[in-house]
Amino acid sequence: MKKTFGAKPHRKRISRYFLPLATGWMILQSVFLPSPTLAQNKSNELSYSQFLQKIEQGEVERVELDPRANSAIVEIIGESGETVKREVQLFDENSALITRLRDSKIPIDVEASDNNAETASIIANGVLILLLIGGLALIIRRSAKASGQAMSFGKSRARYQVEDQTGVRFDDVAGIDEAKEELQEVVTFLKETERFTAVGAKIPKGVLLVGSPGTGKTLLAKAVSGEAGVPFYSISGSEFVEMFVGVGASRVRDLFKKAKENAPCLVFIDEIDAVGRKRGAGVGGGNDEREQTLNQLLTEMNGFEENAGVIVIAATNRPDVLDPALMRPGRFDRQITVDLPSYKGRLGILDVHSRNKKLDPDVSLEAIARRTPGLSGADLANLLNEAAILTARRFKETITMLEIDDALDRITIGLSLNPLLDSKKKRLIAYHEVGHALLMTLLEHSDPLNKVTIIPRAGGVGGFAQQNFNEDMVDSGLYTRAWIIDRITITLGGRAAEKEIFGDAEVTAGASNDLKVVSNLAREMVTRYGMSDLGPLALESQNDQVFLGRGDANQHNEYSEEVATKIDQQVRAIALRCYEKARQMIRENRALIDHLVDLLLYEETIEGEEFRKIVSQYTQLPKKQLVSSGNQ
Repeated sequence: MKKTFGAKPHRKRISRYFLPLATGWMILQSVFLPSPTLAQNKSNELSYSQFLQKIEQGEVERVELDPRANSAIVEIIGESGETVKREVQLFDENSALITRLRDSKIPIDVEASDNNAETASIIANGVLILLLIGGLALIIRRSAKASGQAMSFGKSRARYQVEDQTGVRFDDVAGIDEAKEELQEVVTFLKETERFTAVGAKIPKGVLLVGSPGTGKTLLAKAVSGEAGVPFYSISGSEFVEMFVGVGASRVRDLFKKAKENAPCLVFIDEIDAVGRKRGAGVGGGNDEREQTLNQLLTEMNGFEENAGVIVIAATNRPDVLDPALMRPGRFDRQITVDLPSYKGRLGILDVHSRNKKLDPDVSLEAIARRTPGLSGADLANLLNEAAILTARRFKETITMLEIDDALDRITIGLSLNPLLDSKKKRLIAYHEVGHALLMTLLEHSDPLNKVTIIPRAGGVGGFAQQNFNEDMVDSGLYTRAWIIDRITITLGGRAAEKEIFGDAEVTAGASNDLKVVSNLAREMVTRYGMSDLGPLALESQNDQVFLGRGDANQHNEYSEEVATKIDQQVRAIALRCYEKARQMIRENRALIDHLVDLLLYEETIEGEEFRKIVSQYTQLPKKQLVSSGNQ
């Protein structure tokens, strides 16, 4: 690709020097060129008629002529008898004057002066001409550039890479083995085409990577670039569409023209939903420019003309808003789902990202992988990076589990703040968090407690009780009814503790986020999971309305007002049952709670194993909690 260096700085230098040069020319004119106004006001000047009168009166002693300036310096006798010099401006023809001077026996000298004014005038005028020529050239050059930009506005802005310039290989991608295997097959197809064509297989036209943010879609594309050994074009979907009509379609044509010239090659379009959104779905008329761009993309991928050897890889986290014509076979033949990593995948990701980090021998990647269900590959990479930053900040040489735990809390909960001073507020927060932690420990289907703390966090978090979630359940999404009920009860444990310990008047707004979680879980039990008295019905709306990309603005529920009332009643009933259960467990364990609060106020953080040990001294732990305690 041809690049021009130095053009813009050169134009900037011209613009920067133009004003100083013009200012210098004006100063030169004012300093060296004579000013008629000033000349007329000079006190030593003598008019021509006065000069002739002085000659007649015999007061002129000597005359010095200056033919260049066309003037004369006259020595005359002043009123007090002294000799003074005066300047007289002469005519172009002065023969009569010279004759009169000779007749009057007045000495005449001729001396040409240095013509500085004339020289300065020539220089100044020359500089002015140069400035005008330079300014005109600059204007013409900028006009040509603007014209060139207008002509190149429809050119594709795809970044071109030859073979391995990303520095990423398939060995650097972990946790998404199924997706990696599918893309490895595409790379193999490019390298060993005969192996597939021998059995009648056709090379895929396109591969669509679908997954949540941070799961590794772009990283997979970089790995394909590093492994394929063919030209690789990368562009974002948003780079196609501009404010000018027709630019997007022009850029699509230009992109595929370049790709066909360098076939076989790969074209990667990131965030394709920016240009591939379902047509005719916009409220208020839609975006014709985007639709034209999409139509051109559809034609280029599988239209009247073949584009053999060009494979399009696209990535999106919103496949539901893509146009059906874009998703059909022949355009995107393969749709590869890039899911959140499982335990094994998280372990592989942690292993990849820990290669260049100094880990303490006590650090267990297996333990970290088990504690991080639901985290994406980007989250895990950020976790280890934050732990490394904390290690450097604390002047340590290796990353320990302490830094990893602190980094995990920082990512999932927020930045740690200074501990609260002893006060009623601190005690209330302690009771609130112990209420959560105790129910985590006593409920049969609950996941075990990891730790409880009253060290505040950014965002208004006064403390938290953290669980070690069941990674198998979180990864699979197969939540049981008993697990959800216990989760709702645990979430209400903080509010229940406030009410039982301090009374109705002292209940705070600190449980606002807890109540939001409770409402969402209870409503999903009723409308999504069929876990209520309404029966096995899915009552939530199926019309996804992301950016109004589907459906219309007048979306309505798919059930009657009577059913909506019953849904609200069921949600309220579930929440109230769990709340009463939480209050009852708080009342039954008041002495234990007081002891745990005193300990928490003193230590500010209690680890899960220590917490379970104290609880076991007061009451019997559920079997699940005993197993968890034994595995610590």
